[in-house]
Parts: sequence; C-alpha cells; structure tokens
Amino acid sequence: MSFDSQNIRHAILAKWHESISKHGNLFSSDSVSGTSPPSVFVGSYDYPKVFVGPMVPPLHGDTSLLDSPEQWKGKSLEDIVNFRLNLVRGIQKIPIDQTDGRYIENLQEVAMSSKPIDSDLIFQKATSPNISMDGESAPFGPVGEIKSAKFSGTTSVKSIEKTYYDKDLKAQDAVLNLYNSGIEISKIQKCFSIGMLGQKRKLVPTKWSITATDDIICKSLTEDILNYGLIDSYRVFSYEHLGNIFTVVLFPHRWVYEMIEAWYSNDIIGFGSDHEDARGIDHPPKIAGAYFAAKLGVLEYLNRHKIQAGAVILREIRPEYAIPVGIWQVREGIREAMNQNCVVADNFDHALFLASKKMSISKSEWLSHGNIIELMRQKTISDFF
Repeated sequence: MSFDSQNIRHAILAKWHESISKHGNLFSSDSVSGTSPPSVFVGSYDYPKVFVGPMVPPLHGDTSLLDSPEQWKGKSLEDIVNFRLNLVRGIQKIPIDQTDGRYIENLQEVAMSSKPIDSDLIFQKATSPNISMDGESAPFGPVGEIKSAKFSGTTSVKSIEKTYYDKDLKAQDAVLNLYNSGIEISKIQKCFSIGMLGQKRKLVPTKWSITATDDIICKSLTEDILNYGLIDSYRVFSYEHLGNIFTVVLFPHRWVYEMIEAWYSNDIIGFGSDHEDARGIDHPPKIAGAYFAAKLGVLEYLNRHKIQAGAVILREIRPEYAIPVGIWQVREGIREAMNQNCVVADNFDHALFLASKKMSISKSEWLSHGNIIELMRQKTISDFF
C-alpha cells in the first residue's frame, strides 16, 4: 500500500467525531417545529415492537434535499452528514402489525406526500443529542419520544395513493408499480417501511425495507434481461464519490453477477464478496444490502439498452469514507458509473486490468477474493450462440 491507511483513518475519524459532537448538540428541546422533507423512519430495535416516527428539521421551507439521496450527486460527505444531522427523529413504540390508528395513518400521509410538510412535534422530554448510524440507512440527528404530532399541507402523489388503497395488490407488485411509474426508490422504501404496501401490511424497519425494495426490483429486471441478446464487447465503467471507488465490468455472457468489496482496517485490506448466476442468489449476501443496491444500477443499464451481460463490480472503500451514510450511496454510485462513457477492452482479462488500474488493489488480489472465473466456466449451450 502506498499510504498509511490507519493514520489517515484515525485522523479522519477524529475530525468527524469532533464535527458530529458539535452539530449533534446544536438541538436539544422538548419540541420541534419545521418542515419534514417529508420523511419517516422505522427502527429495528426490540422488533416486533419498533420505534416509528417522522423526521423533522428545526427549519421551514423546502427541506426536500435533507432526505433525497437521488439529489445528492456531487455533494461531499460533510454536506450529507450535515443534512442528516439537521433531522430530529420523533418516535413512538408500535407493534409491527399495527398499521392503522391515527398516528400511523398520519405517517403514511407524510410518506406519500409530494412535497415537504409543515410539522410540529412535542416530546415527552428534551431530545437526546445522540447520533444514529447503522451503515444501511443514512444517519440522522437527535431523537425524542413523541407526546403529540401535528402535520399540515400534505399533498399525495397520485400513483402512491392509488397503490395504497389497492389492498389486493401483493407487496412485490406494489413496489414494481411504483418503480415503473417513476417514483424514486428512496420514496418507495419509505412507503414499504411504514406499512402502506401489500395484502398483509406491517411496519418494516427502514434498513430492511431498503434492501427488500432493491431486491424486488432486481428480480423483475433480471427476468427481463434474460430475454435479451448478449452484449458484443467488454465494457468498463467507473465512478468515484464519498471515498468509494466503483468499477463495473460487463462482458459477453449469460447473466452472472459478482460484487467484491475491499476496505482498510489497521493497515490490513479486508475483502467481502458474493455472486449469482441466472437463477439468482439463494441466501442473504455476505456483503448485505450493497449487493442488491449495486446490482440494481447495472440491471437498469442493461434494460435501458436491451442487452444481457455478465457483470463484475469492484468497490474499494477508502479510509476517507470514515462515516457510513447508507446503502443509497452504492446504488447511486453504480447508477452514475453506468452513466459515464465506458472504456472498451480487448477481452475479459484486459477489462479486469483496466478496472483494477483505477484502484490501489491489484487485479490478482481482486480475483483471489472472488468467484467470477469459476462462474464463467459454467457455460451453457446458449453462451455459444
């Protein structure tokens, strides 16, 4: 390695802890009045009873940027963390099967709103200034137990409202209807989480709804691309943001997919990976939600161009990514990579060389921690035509 990753990471973490401590203590009150982006959050602690509530900044106006990952392209890690620290999370403890009642219905109206919502929360006591980060969902600021909550100015997105009232629709079909009607994935995830979709509705922790939504969409897109002809070239895409470097290699092959991640810890490089063939993956991925979030970005590209390919994604997580801001950054990072001009390689080996050339990890290291070569050997008759 050409740098001391441990010292870099410790320096960056010290900076972030100082920043978070400073911003996290800015708000402590027994009430908050502001405009929700709109945003709701469902925790996973003590499942099947979970903490549910809105997220509201002590700000009025257009606050949509605070909870819209699709709009965060080009923003710095510090920008995004500061967006999120402005969000005060109100909570009430609710059983997951309790999706009626005025409180949850209010939150469902918030989730389906087409614009930010004026909100007034009164808490049982002053909010705790602790910051919450779990790596799957974006972080947020202080937390307070809600005594009362009022919302005004909700305007429903028509396609979401229609799906909400269709209680004969399965959750998977509801997700796909919203996705195909152009609803942003981050908004679909909120609707899924707050118990608005499907026949047997329940509250779903936000970090689970994020992965479930990505997985549902991926399965549908995979079914489509299996009907397309194979790509006729070896293409390499890349993108870097928020201390993450992504490269994607597409190659002529029936759908196979592998994602390999590498990160730095105490001057040691750690690796994680998982893979699938055209039958999909039959177990929870070893690299968790990043697996589906990245796959979605690639499948969208293949469907847009009506082609089929094998895909390898390499993700190098640099020490600069000291504060995890959520799986959304993988999805949006891969989407942006696929929007860049690709480099056409001579063959698969050359493509992997070009992909790894942009990183501090060699091609042989990536290959030694993956299974893509073995997957490619499992050829079918259709691969020769």
